[in-house]
Amino acid sequence: MQATLHTSLGDIVIELAPEQAPRTVASFVRHARAGFYDGTLFHRVVPGFVIQGGGYGPGLMPRRDDGVPLPNEADNGLSNRTGTVAMARTGEPHSATTQFFINLADNTFLDHRDRTPEGWGYCVFGRVVAGMDVVERIGTQPTGSCAGHRDVPLEDVVLERVEIRDEAAA
Repeated sequence: MQATLHTSLGDIVIELAPEQAPRTVASFVRHARAGFYDGTLFHRVVPGFVIQGGGYGPGLMPRRDDGVPLPNEADNGLSNRTGTVAMARTGEPHSATTQFFINLADNTFLDHRDRTPEGWGYCVFGRVVAGMDVVERIGTQPTGSCAGHRDVPLEDVVLERVEIRDEAAA
């Protein structure tokens, strides 16, 4: 199963990993098909680390969903390597909802180590298979502070829509 992220800077194609992260992938696909991600921003860009999106619209207005957090599936054997896609969360391990990030580097320190609050890690649920040049372009956007957030691109980088393609339909 693939997801194409149509962004204002080009397309990013992600191969999703439903076998390793079934609940996370199902949530991402459900939100994508419902149009939740349409018009959201890549609101956090940290060069050499991550680009993050899936939670804010223009003007950093929060997008609200059902608010039901996902169980953290970071113990699935997948690693936060360059080009992988993982769920963003708060300090609470099981708090991810809609926000995700794409790793710009090997960030293995974000991997699952153990089932403690400090060791849970961040759930990888896919990897970029096309458009890594777009990911890198987003990762070099000039940033600043806005509405209490740091690392915000000075010019909006918009996730226009997410297109899901099932292999069965291919």
